Amino acid sequence: MINQPDQIIGSSPAFLDLMDKVSRAAPLDRPMLVVGERGTGKEMIAARLHFLSRRWNQVFQKMNCAALTPTLLESELFGYEPGAFTGARNRRAGRFEAAHDGSLFLDEIGTMAMQAQEKLLRVIEYGEFERVGGTDTVEVNVRVIGATNIDLPAAADAGNFRHDLLDRLAFDVITVPPLRERPEDIGLLANHFGMAMAHELEWLTFPGFSDMATDQMMSHDWPGNIRELKNVVERAVYCAWDGEAPVCNLVFDPFDSPYRPGNYAGQTDMSSSKPVRDDTSLSQKPGHPSKPTDLKAEMREHEHQLLLTALEANRYNQRAAAKWLNISYDQLRHALKKHQLIGS
Repeated sequence: MINQPDQIIGSSPAFLDLMDKVSRAAPLDRPMLVVGERGTGKEMIAARLHFLSRRWNQVFQKMNCAALTPTLLESELFGYEPGAFTGARNRRAGRFEAAHDGSLFLDEIGTMAMQAQEKLLRVIEYGEFERVGGTDTVEVNVRVIGATNIDLPAAADAGNFRHDLLDRLAFDVITVPPLRERPEDIGLLANHFGMAMAHELEWLTFPGFSDMATDQMMSHDWPGNIRELKNVVERAVYCAWDGEAPVCNLVFDPFDSPYRPGNYAGQTDMSSSKPVRDDTSLSQKPGHPSKPTDLKAEMREHEHQLLLTALEANRYNQRAAAKWLNISYDQLRHALKKHQLIGS
C-alpha cells in the first residue's frame, strides 16, 4: 500500500501560488529545493512533489541530515560494506538504494558534512556512488528533494556548502511562505486542527473558537508557523474539557508560569560543572541600598516604567513596542493588562 501525503490546507493567495508552483514542478524529473522557516510544512511540500510526479507509485524515502553525525550520515545515505568500520559485519544498503526509481527527501540538507556533499553531488550528476568501505559502483535512479530553513547561498559563500552542489540542487527553489503571510489560512487551519483534536477526545461536535480567541490567533506572529498553531489549538481544545462552548482560552507559551526555573545563562565553570557566579559581596556593589527594600514593588515599578517608555518611544504602536522590548505581542498585551495600562 502506498502512503499518501498529509492534507495541505489553505486558500490564501500566497498558498495558492505555492500550490500552483508545486503542481508545475512535480512532473519534472529534476532535483528540487524546498526552503522555508521552521514549521511551515516543507516535508509535506516535498511529499506533494513526489506524489504528483511519475514516481508516485514508487518509494518516498525521508531522512533528516541533522539527526546524524557526518560518519553515520554517509553510511545511512550510501550504505556500507562488511568491515567498513567496527561492527560492520554485513553489507547494508543505504537510503539511495532503498529509494531507487523513487524520491529521496533530505531534510536539513544545509547541515550535511562536506564529504557527504561531494558524494551527493556525484549521485545527482551521474546516478552512481560507492558504499562506505567499498569500491564497486552502485547505479541508482533517484529524484533528490532537499529542504532547509537556512540561507544556502550565504552558507555556500561562507564555505559551509558546496556551490556546485547548490547549483545542481537548485534547478528550482520552492519557498514556502510563513503563516504570518497567509492570514486567510489561520482560521481554516485552526478549525481543521480543532476538529481533529475534538474527534480524538470523542466530542460529539466541535464548537469552534470564541471571537476573542480568533482575534488572538489573527494578531499572533506565529514564529513557529503551522506547527506552533497546531500545538496552540490542540492545547486549547484539550484544556476546554468539553465541546459545549466555543474554545476561548489559548496558551501561546506553555512555559509561561510563575514557577518557571530561572533563565539558562549558558555559562558554566568547566572544572566544577556549576554555573559561574560573581562572588563579589552584594554590599560592595555600587548603588547597593543601605536599608531593606521591597524587591517586588521595585521590580513592578521598573517594569511599569519600561512599558510606558516603550509605548511613548513607539507612538503607542503596541506591535512596534513589543519589538522594541524584544518580546512577543501577546507578552506585551499581558504585561499592559497586568499594569492596567489597557483594558482587559
